[in-house]
Amino acid sequence: MKSKVKRKEGQAMVEYIIIVAVVAIAALVVFGLFGDVIQEKLGGAVDALDGDGDGATAAQSQSSQEYLEDLGEE
Repeated sequence: MKSKVKRKEGQAMVEYIIIVAVVAIAALVVFGLFGDVIQEKLGGAVDALDGDGDGATAAQSQSSQEYLEDLGEE
């Protein structure tokens, strides 16, 4: 009897590992397909937070609400 219990616990562990692997592969596929878009959006957000190099902050050049609205339109 004890061997069956251990076997079921081991089987459940394998099932969880398979699920984690499938989720990881799906995440890689999504990032592969949409990587450029994600990088562009994050790059724009980082530039806005960093400022444009001449001492102006994102708040001075454009409000954050307007910037977020612009991100949704692209």
